Amino acid sequence: MKVRIGIAPTATESAAHFAETVDRAEALGIDSLWLSEVVFGPSVEPFIGMGYALSRTARLKVGTGVAILPGRHPVLVAKQLVSLAALAPGRVLPAFGLHPARPSEKSAFPIAGNSRGAVFDESLELLRLLLRQETVTFKGTFHTVEDAGVGPLPAKPLDIWLGGGGPVALRRVGRFADGWLASHITPEEAAVARETIQGHAAEAGREIEPDHYGVSLAVAFGSIPDEFSAAIRGRRPDADPADFVPVGWQACRERIERYVAAGITKFVIRPAGRTPETENFMEGFARELMPMEN
Repeated sequence: MKVRIGIAPTATESAAHFAETVDRAEALGIDSLWLSEVVFGPSVEPFIGMGYALSRTARLKVGTGVAILPGRHPVLVAKQLVSLAALAPGRVLPAFGLHPARPSEKSAFPIAGNSRGAVFDESLELLRLLLRQETVTFKGTFHTVEDAGVGPLPAKPLDIWLGGGGPVALRRVGRFADGWLASHITPEEAAVARETIQGHAAEAGREIEPDHYGVSLAVAFGSIPDEFSAAIRGRRPDADPADFVPVGWQACRERIERYVAAGITKFVIRPAGRTPETENFMEGFARELMPMEN
């Protein structure tokens, strides 16, 4: 199975530094760049950032890690993805989630009532159809389209990855996704989740490729920043932040090795806390982690 390791900017990296990150990633031969959905802050919006990064590079793959799908119309999302794939074939890596990482941003993706999960499932179903069929007629509870087509489709359909780690999320991955990108999960938990996803996929008559399981992993330097620890405890109150954030490159390498042993082969590495000096982080990444790819 192919081990691939990409990077993600922090939520505090502004558009003023984004070009530097993109150019350095391309120059260093980094596999991929992943853009998080952070609305309230200086970071680049993921779909805008994907277009900019892809137009500025010739080799770098660019993904969303993760973008929020419920609250976006799946036809428009499909049009964006097909357009990006036509402009940069083989370099578009969409991954979607149910909830924003910051609860305060949920209002930016409005869904009526308590139907967010159901809207997500239907949106994924429609999105996959639009990315695989020239025309789609679909009548669902939340979306209805007739003879919809979003343009020439890629020769190989785009893979759709999903985040999430709860029981419902893992079932959704098995039923709808082509890959899984988790976060705040230990290697041991990831191994169990992977088996759970495979079981749900088999029940749905599907199969997810063995090397389409990934983890987004923050690495700290010196110590885990207090605000980062607080954010982790908000999501995993009973856990030790050190279970999810290695400190230093050596610890990061060792953690990746444990994930690989658990069947996880795709990684998104980001600095914990505020943006460090971009060049130093990326040089360290290239020196310490890129040799782990195969």
